[in-house]
Amino acid sequence: MNLGVIVSINQRLDAEVIELVANEYGHEIEFTTAESINDEEKDEVDDPNDLEPRAPIVTVMGHVDHGKTSLLDHIRSANVASGEAGGITQHVGAYEVMVNGKKITFLDTPGHEAFTAMRARGAKITDVVIIVVAADDHIMPQTKEAISHAMAAGVPIIFAINKIDKDGADPERIKQELASMNFLVEDWGGPYQSQDISAKKGQNVDKLLEKVLLQAEMLELKANPKRPALGAVIEASLDKGRGYVTKILIQNGTLNIGDPCCSGCLFWQNQSHV
Repeated sequence: MNLGVIVSINQRLDAEVIELVANEYGHEIEFTTAESINDEEKDEVDDPNDLEPRAPIVTVMGHVDHGKTSLLDHIRSANVASGEAGGITQHVGAYEVMVNGKKITFLDTPGHEAFTAMRARGAKITDVVIIVVAADDHIMPQTKEAISHAMAAGVPIIFAINKIDKDGADPERIKQELASMNFLVEDWGGPYQSQDISAKKGQNVDKLLEKVLLQAEMLELKANPKRPALGAVIEASLDKGRGYVTKILIQNGTLNIGDPCCSGCLFWQNQSHV
């Protein structure tokens, strides 16, 4: 204010004002650019002796109303869909469950076409993707889109053919449609795992989870709990009482209460601490 500059706490200062204020307090200022930070940032290399097995991150994707959230409801023995508008998931949720003494982290992503960007973000931070397809329906455009996201992310795909208990269900037709897209399931001699399930009744869900654990073992997923936390922001929202609330999925390291955090495209690209 003594310099004749009236600004709020959130406004940016130009370089000249910054230098004047810093000199007043006896500090030297060095200006840098995003490009130079990008060059200087180094990824922290973990000691192999510190690595420990970690839970696989599983993203559940597919067309709207094909049973993605119903599948997670059965796994978690809780009802999420009833709290959503029209029973359609509108946020990306993360849930950790115990299966045969091992942990699996599930991401539930919206299946509606309006949430394309959110679904794409879900596929980028996952280890395994479960594509849910209703046995009484067909391979829908959003299903194909979900498959393309998973393929672009380069993660293994497991097909869950749901609603096999309904009249008119034909899992073999779904497998035929997948085969026409060059996705040959194991039952047909292909490399892709699939499981016929009924999410509402819980039929064969345990077999699906066993295939997820088998896929995770093949990936040999490990992380270092002794390093600062590194992860990805799943979603952020504005809470009336708490302000901005961010849901973060930690992928490596340990996040302790009081740890400083930073996030953004620049930091994520450079594998800095999120």
